[in-house]
Amino acid sequence: MTDRPMIFSAPMVRALLEGRKSQTRRLLKGGVPEAPGMGVHPSHVANRPAPYLDAYCSERKSVANPRGMSTLWCWWTRDDRMGRDFRVAYKPGDRLWVRENCRAEELPEGQDGVRFRADDTFVNIAANRDAADAWLALFYYRGRGKAGIGNPVPSIHMPRWASRLTLLVTDVKVERLQDISEADAQAEGAVGMPTWGSHRNGFNAIWLDIHGAESWNANPWIVGVSFEVVRANIDALPAARAA
Repeated sequence: MTDRPMIFSAPMVRALLEGRKSQTRRLLKGGVPEAPGMGVHPSHVANRPAPYLDAYCSERKSVANPRGMSTLWCWWTRDDRMGRDFRVAYKPGDRLWVRENCRAEELPEGQDGVRFRADDTFVNIAANRDAADAWLALFYYRGRGKAGIGNPVPSIHMPRWASRLTLLVTDVKVERLQDISEADAQAEGAVGMPTWGSHRNGFNAIWLDIHGAESWNANPWIVGVSFEVVRANIDALPAARAA
């Protein structure tokens, strides 16, 4: 199990909070090696119509990772021989803590907490010295704030303790960007609007907004991560979800 941060934009944070988002797609650094040919070993039988991508399942099997998927992926031949391998960053059982735009804030009544930009929610900090010290550091991000309101903190600088959402990875796949299905586009939190015609077209618009005008046509390799959303800090998960 690996813990790592993951940045989300305000619209995608709202989709997480509203239960509309259970997948995310991220660019696969380094891409994918060239696929093997259609050949089959003379002493083997073809089990597949074509070479395919899958994880090397070398991890211990668990409830969170029933296949024992590792972060090592590769092409497999039609007769299930291992081809050229590559790494992805995620596997089932990993935990992702959501980074989003926020700021430290002190309410007029004296309560210290964190204000989240995505939905303007205010969350109190814990009543202890360590939490107070961490909050003070956030409050003084890039200088002193004004009237009890700290400076805006971009998502990339959100500290782990301030995160309010944890994603428990349930599945991982590798595919081309344009291979996304209508169901997966909906799970990405894309809204099907009349002007877009489908959830898939809605996801296309989201991707272009984030990655630029030619990013969809480039059709890059991506890692598709499926997850369960838990509304809790990664270090304060219920006991049943903590491991």
